Amino acid sequence: MLWLTLTGAIVMETVATLSMKASAGFTRKAWLAPVVLGYAAAFTLLGIVLAQGMSVGVAYGIWAASGVALTAIFGRIIFRDPLTWFMAAGIALIIGGVLVVELGAQAAH
Repeated sequence: MLWLTLTGAIVMETVATLSMKASAGFTRKAWLAPVVLGYAAAFTLLGIVLAQGMSVGVAYGIWAASGVALTAIFGRIIFRDPLTWFMAAGIALIIGGVLVVELGAQAAH
């Protein structure tokens, strides 16, 4: 259940960030609710994950790295934002770093 909650936090943060882009600098008011509600849900769910005992380094690392990767991918698909091989390599390095942190946390137990 912990991982499902973290996944929900990641999805909501990604939705909120993409909605912020869709709002065109908050000039499209219809996108304000998904931004506010998405971030509120994301932080609430992340807080639940932390309260249930996942270490902050692991939870935040996974949340942030996944959010960066998903936002970049969906930004490319939805908004035609650039996503070069060089950028993809950076995303892969972020994900690799988070995996190292997770493995280190498991080894500490």
